Amino acid sequence: MSRSFGLVGLPNAGKSTIFNALTLAGAKVEPYPFCTIEPHHGVAAVPDARLNQLHALFPGKKKVPTTIEVVDIAGLVERASQGEGLGNQFLAEIRGVEAILHVVRCFQDPDIAHPMGDLDVRRDIGVVDGELLAKDRETLERRRERSAKAARTGDKAAQEEVAFLDRLLAAVDAGAPIRTLHFSAHELPYLRELAPLTSKSVLFVANVGDEGESALSRALAAIAQESGAGWIVVRGKLEAELGEACPDEGERQAFLREYGLAESALVRLVTEAYRLLSVITFYTVEGPEVRAWTIPAGAKAPDAGAAIHNDFRDRFVLAEVMHLSDLLVTGSERALRETGRIHRAGRDYTVQDGDVIHFISA
Repeated sequence: MSRSFGLVGLPNAGKSTIFNALTLAGAKVEPYPFCTIEPHHGVAAVPDARLNQLHALFPGKKKVPTTIEVVDIAGLVERASQGEGLGNQFLAEIRGVEAILHVVRCFQDPDIAHPMGDLDVRRDIGVVDGELLAKDRETLERRRERSAKAARTGDKAAQEEVAFLDRLLAAVDAGAPIRTLHFSAHELPYLRELAPLTSKSVLFVANVGDEGESALSRALAAIAQESGAGWIVVRGKLEAELGEACPDEGERQAFLREYGLAESALVRLVTEAYRLLSVITFYTVEGPEVRAWTIPAGAKAPDAGAAIHNDFRDRFVLAEVMHLSDLLVTGSERALRETGRIHRAGRDYTVQDGDVIHFISA
């Protein structure tokens, strides 16, 4: 299952540049606000060294990495929640993604105007956060009005809903994103149904110049730590240009090393994003493919099987589980079977990161 990420930020923060750096999709980049009107959608294969190692044991099979979807959304301005700029379209697009990549401009360039005149990382972040909170307030208040009518008739479920909505509204009014609250297992399905914008995980992306980290990116890191969000630093223009000039991954990696970058922006983003989203990767070697799959950490074996096909959840019989590290040491599945190191797991088995699984279904 692809994870989906929406790039948000002020106009001219470099969202389309970061989009190109991540997806090599060649989205249009111009030094003026609202160059992006219609959202760009791109899919990037997730670099996975473990998948490469596993594929080396099965060279005759096709290697299929997992993917991420990245959506480059129009720049946000103040009062976007009231329809300013492309605000309504922007906010609708955010609802459709799993997590937010908040691109913050951390580079100086007199040829690229800043919509607010000068660079101020905390203020710029505050504008975007404020608009998301304002939209959540509008959505929650509208839902509360409907629920309150039913609650006044004595409907117990509606009364519980109003109390839940009041808790969310109190957080929003205090300027606290909903993701900072704690929810019971009973509340989580209802929260997913409401889908508040500020309940989504956030990864800050410091878009820096060719020189790399700066006082601005360090300020962003401090703000991310304060809010419990993740962050990465990306030389957006550099990586986008390398992606366009060097379609070959090996050549591109060589150039990145010349600039002191051990990994691409995509690798760093996926590593941090998977940590924030609490997802893991398991592998299959069935049929003609060696394939990677991402699932939520803590998923049971039938739910992992459902990532491959929905029928696997209901028709699950058992799973034969190898760990990738054992398979790489022995060099073959046959060697693991001979030494009894393939585990037969039932419905209660919690899939571990790096498992290689055969699913057996009815």
